Amino acid sequence: MAHQPSRPTGRSFPPSPSSLGKGLSVPVNRRSVLGGAMGLSALAALTACGGGGGGSASVSEGSGAITFGSNQSDAVPKAAYKKIIDGFVKESGSKVSINTVDHNTFQEQINSYLQGDPDDVFSWFSGYRMRFFADQGLAGDISSVWENIGKNFSESFKAASTGTDGKQYFVPLSYYPWAVFYRKSVFEDKGYEVPKTLDEMTAVSEDMLKEGLAPIAFGDKDGWPGMGTFDILNMRINGYDYHTKLLAGEDSWESDQVKEVFNTWTKLLPYHQKGGLGRDWQETAQGLLQKKSGMYLLGMFVSQQFQDAEGGDALKDLDFFTFPEINPDFGTDSIDAPIDGFMMSAKTQNGGTAKKLLEYLGSADAEKINADADKGLVGPANDMDTSGYTALQKKAAKVVGEAKNIAQFMDRDTRPDFASTVMIPSIQAFIKNPKDINNILKDVEAQKKAIFAG
Repeated sequence: MAHQPSRPTGRSFPPSPSSLGKGLSVPVNRRSVLGGAMGLSALAALTACGGGGGGSASVSEGSGAITFGSNQSDAVPKAAYKKIIDGFVKESGSKVSINTVDHNTFQEQINSYLQGDPDDVFSWFSGYRMRFFADQGLAGDISSVWENIGKNFSESFKAASTGTDGKQYFVPLSYYPWAVFYRKSVFEDKGYEVPKTLDEMTAVSEDMLKEGLAPIAFGDKDGWPGMGTFDILNMRINGYDYHTKLLAGEDSWESDQVKEVFNTWTKLLPYHQKGGLGRDWQETAQGLLQKKSGMYLLGMFVSQQFQDAEGGDALKDLDFFTFPEINPDFGTDSIDAPIDGFMMSAKTQNGGTAKKLLEYLGSADAEKINADADKGLVGPANDMDTSGYTALQKKAAKVVGEAKNIAQFMDRDTRPDFASTVMIPSIQAFIKNPKDINNILKDVEAQKKAIFAG
């Protein structure tokens, strides 16, 4: 298993920390790995367009047609990725075949995918999730790509793209904050004020209940959204340093600090939309869109559900605030802001074309295509033209840029096996029966010790 690096304090993209520095362009879908076996048809879909052909692990510097493996199966990001690849094909004359697979299937099968017949270039995540496969020799070294694109990014983005051996294995395309989203018209019509503290958020939730709204939209059918609630509560109550140590396996899940997180969450559960374990994030977003829910803690990709609704007016009506303060010692200094991007398979037979594609993916042009097509994302390149940003994108860049500490999200900041096989079922068990939290955390701690000792 990959080595879990230490996580110092300060503004960082864990688990590869680096200071952002002032005056730099703001850095930074996350989504989760799910456990369980998939059917043969799903695995076939993921490997059918592989470009490596099971050849040598050394990367050829040749050129030619390549395949591109994408986990962006939702309509908006899927269209955005197609526009990007079309732009590269037009510019380079190279042939690129896109292999799009359902997001969760992609995550579930990524390990066997990379060990089998993977695509030449594939979408993935920065930080630990990137280093995990680089350490196994399944990702290709693209340090030469960074020699050409490095000037486009802050040092923090380079750190988030760097493996434990000091080489680069990842090209960032976008980032987005996790925050509490709401419709401005609902708050204005009802006279709700944006809460600054948890007590204020509870008071607003009480008012929403009286108005017949589900105060906090919630859908955890796929297992990963609940991780975002844990992340923010832990960082608000115990601080960023404790949060990163806990996810690194360095502290006990039976500690008083962790119990306080779940005790606080228990007090919020009466305000959660009922039936959350049977609802995915897209369906949950529809409740916010239809003004049946008041607030929704999610990544800014939630705006995909608003982008074409109500003639575009729904997106203009969407706003967000950072999760309010709980412990004044930490205030609102931390936020989840995951980075999405691309890697190259170590098995590619067409490394020359693959690296050319990665250089294009790291360009301001590619990031602008993506951010213009998907209004739920922000581009990290320093020289990207942001004139087409919506008010929401501008606010996202500002909020992330001002955050003292930036986390990547639980399933990216800890071991993937721990996130998928332990934390997803444990959080869902808590939601089903919050009174059983002591037994749940005892089991989490036991499994953590076994996994991190491996």
